[in-house]
Amino acid sequence: METSIDDIGPQKVSDSFRDRHSNVTDKGKRKWIYALKPKGKLYQYRNYLSFFYLGLFFALPFIKISGLPAIQLNFTEAKFILFGKIFWPDDFFIFAIAMIAFIVFIALFTVIYGRVFCGWICPQTVFMEFVFRKIEWWIEGPPGQQKKLNEGPWGKEKFIKKTLKHFIFLFISLLIAHTFLSYILGVKEVLNLIKHPISENAGLFAGLLFFTSLFYFVFAFVRDIVCTTICPYGRLQSVLFDKDTMQVSYDYNRGEPRGKIKKGMDQQLGDCIDCKLCVNVCPTGIDIRNGVQMECVGCTACLDACNAVMDKINRPLGLIRMASENQISQKQPFRINGRIRFYSALLLVLVGLMSFLLLSRKSIDTSISRVKGQLYQEIGKDSLSNLFQAKIINKTHNDVQYELRVEGDIPGTIKMIDTKHHTLKAESLSNATFFIVVPVNKIKARSSKIRISVYGDGEKIQTITSTFLGPFI
Repeated sequence: METSIDDIGPQKVSDSFRDRHSNVTDKGKRKWIYALKPKGKLYQYRNYLSFFYLGLFFALPFIKISGLPAIQLNFTEAKFILFGKIFWPDDFFIFAIAMIAFIVFIALFTVIYGRVFCGWICPQTVFMEFVFRKIEWWIEGPPGQQKKLNEGPWGKEKFIKKTLKHFIFLFISLLIAHTFLSYILGVKEVLNLIKHPISENAGLFAGLLFFTSLFYFVFAFVRDIVCTTICPYGRLQSVLFDKDTMQVSYDYNRGEPRGKIKKGMDQQLGDCIDCKLCVNVCPTGIDIRNGVQMECVGCTACLDACNAVMDKINRPLGLIRMASENQISQKQPFRINGRIRFYSALLLVLVGLMSFLLLSRKSIDTSISRVKGQLYQEIGKDSLSNLFQAKIINKTHNDVQYELRVEGDIPGTIKMIDTKHHTLKAESLSNATFFIVVPVNKIKARSSKIRISVYGDGEKIQTITSTFLGPFI
């Protein structure tokens, strides 16, 4: 959805922005974005949020809960740890529901607030604007000096500045790659890899170099193209937006026709003085006055810049503000429409289902089945037996002593084939094979339901129903 040029008023605005991305010239070449450093209340809030985000990102691998990492996503071993709880492949359906819930949340958030997530929380934006861009400003100076340096000939100053900048970019990219590896393998394992020769971990080292190069290439060269072209969420933006979506918007009714203020002259102009600060601070190089564009990441840098100008010329703030198209064109208040209600209801159902699954999830999970192809065995003249197999997953990080018991209407005795097998090792899958012996007079049918309870450290954990085969009666 984009504001029509016809709606902007008598001010003549070039329509060429629709023909290409903001970071591409009319000849199809890359246009490097030299963004001014924003100033203002919202930018300061983004600063605080980025400090928290970056601190959390680099600290989480070192935080332990109940002796386990706070977050570890070990894809190689299919073991995931979230806030001290271990999740195994049989818990995958919980992750599937969580992923669907996250997608619905993103859709709901986008329908309400547009791409504010991109400008405020997305890792690409946080690292680009609050780490790499700040280093660039520190070494090469403001955008004007950066452009002059890039277009000028190579000399001592340019060589030193470029070398220093890219060395720091590489170092930070290496740090990010190590941190990501810590989320997968754990800090302890990463430290062990660092201590050992590269030849012993050539595969991991190659992967580390690949991701270091990827991060460096993205933040040093690709930059805003990730947001304007590559990111799939950016492509979904136009599908999810409607005229009730709150987004960074220019109030063309109030701002047009735009023009410079000339003292002593009676000018019939809007509040926009055409200073272009909103364009100069934009990290993707768009002109928000042309209407909502898919390149806009909702960072609100233009909002801060415009408010600063309005404050200086004693005009009301909010010429650029968070507002929906209906709020600007029809002066309507924000309303909760059918799409918002639908996404909200769906999200509540998914969160409720996920909460139920998490609360009912067992730390020790057991599956028991009768060994296929085996019939019953006669034990003396008064008993029958069936052969069973059990798979028991201990999802805790402690060894557990376990016991199997037959309970319910059909009494029975369990005889383990391995009499020493009574310990579940921490974070492991254990297999057990055993006979269940039942008095023959308790078997009233060819196939009977039998209940087997699993006890861990003396406490009942789970009761499983299986099938016990007997003779034809």
